[in-house]
Amino acid sequence: MSNRYAVVLAAGQGTRMKSKLYKVLHPVGGKPMVQHVIDHVKKLNINSIVTVIGHGAELVKAQLGDESSYVLQEQQLGTAHAVMQARDILKDKEGITIVVCGDTPLIKETTMEALFKHHEETSAKVTILTAWTNDPRGYGRIIRNEDGSVEKIVEHKDATNEERLVKEINTGTYCFDNKALFEALTNVSNDNVQGEYYLPDVIEILKNAGEIVTAYQTEDFEETLGVNDRVALAEAERIFKERTNEWHMRNGVTIIDPSSTYIGPDVEIGQDTILYPGTILAGRTVIGEDCIIGPQTEIHNCKIGKGTAIRQSVAFDSEIGNEVAIGPFAHIRPQSSIHDEVKIGNFVEIKKAVFGKGSKASHLSYIGDAEVGSNVNIGCGSITVNYDGKNKYLTKIEDNVFIGCNSNLVAPVRVGEGAYVAAGSTITEDVPGEALAIARAKQVNKEAYVSKLNSKKK
Repeated sequence: MSNRYAVVLAAGQGTRMKSKLYKVLHPVGGKPMVQHVIDHVKKLNINSIVTVIGHGAELVKAQLGDESSYVLQEQQLGTAHAVMQARDILKDKEGITIVVCGDTPLIKETTMEALFKHHEETSAKVTILTAWTNDPRGYGRIIRNEDGSVEKIVEHKDATNEERLVKEINTGTYCFDNKALFEALTNVSNDNVQGEYYLPDVIEILKNAGEIVTAYQTEDFEETLGVNDRVALAEAERIFKERTNEWHMRNGVTIIDPSSTYIGPDVEIGQDTILYPGTILAGRTVIGEDCIIGPQTEIHNCKIGKGTAIRQSVAFDSEIGNEVAIGPFAHIRPQSSIHDEVKIGNFVEIKKAVFGKGSKASHLSYIGDAEVGSNVNIGCGSITVNYDGKNKYLTKIEDNVFIGCNSNLVAPVRVGEGAYVAAGSTITEDVPGEALAIARAKQVNKEAYVSKLNSKKK
């Protein structure tokens, strides 16, 4: 197999987006468009990836990191000019270079692999990725000879009425013989209305030199969508969502209402898990088998075991075990570790806490900066008081502890194994194991107080 290289075009500002965020950094499925492209390209056994950056250069580099080399297109003078910026890195290399735009997040690695294969099998100097569409307005048309070979690409504005009837269009993705590409680029002219250097001109230069020019047509026009404005961004989001949801459903996940369910590109879901409407799964979330997620639940970067149910709740950057019940209306904040068979009920917030096996906080509690043992019961309205206005402190609750309702555990504090904390207590000192801690004011009843008060009012 030939050496493979990739040039990703990501220099444009995207003025039609009308945004402070540079175009290729707008997310689809929760991931920046250019990151989608890079992730797909990386699966193609590529020797080197070069990303052409311009507007927002530092932000694009911060997003992609060391996944690519970078070249700067200081002035946006057309696609051929953009590719030319990679000349010092690639010009002398033998092999095949794919050129793909950073605003095409839906293009599949399988399609790019098929493009490479077609290019190699035909011994072409350039292969154009094409697609067929019922509405080709605005796209360059692929004009073929009687034998099916490519005669030329005609831009919509330059096409005759007969050529505009052609429904095979240029997607803007190409495979080139690398050396032929950079040799031809030196001959591209900017003698056009826009005064720019266009990459399709390389095709005509190579064809006039007698080189083989071919085209590979993808069966899926939608994957070639280039995002230039917010309308196209929404369309890309819709297509991505439908594609992703279908993939999970075909792999054994039940999605009750796919139209209201959003799953990120890096999410993993086990078989026989059910997703109810309004579910959002993002980041590198991993969900085990036989879970129930939703309705109206948002999960980011969490690892969730088998048989767990999370309803009307949110969870971020945490680990949740098997057979756990969370919600409704619970909040699992980052760095929490919830072990098997735990119950986190309604209006409970967990933050940077370990929750041992079989423990429960059924309602109206805040447990932050805490280590909770196994088989602990935390009563309604109880909280760990972890913050003094400057520093955070740890609360330790050992196994088999019972925390009565409306208790405050003022950290740093430890409640020993098997201890009881009476309802309404404010605990400021350690509680020994098996002890009963009562920390509340003594009740005082004022007999006939109401009658005396009413007499005074009269």
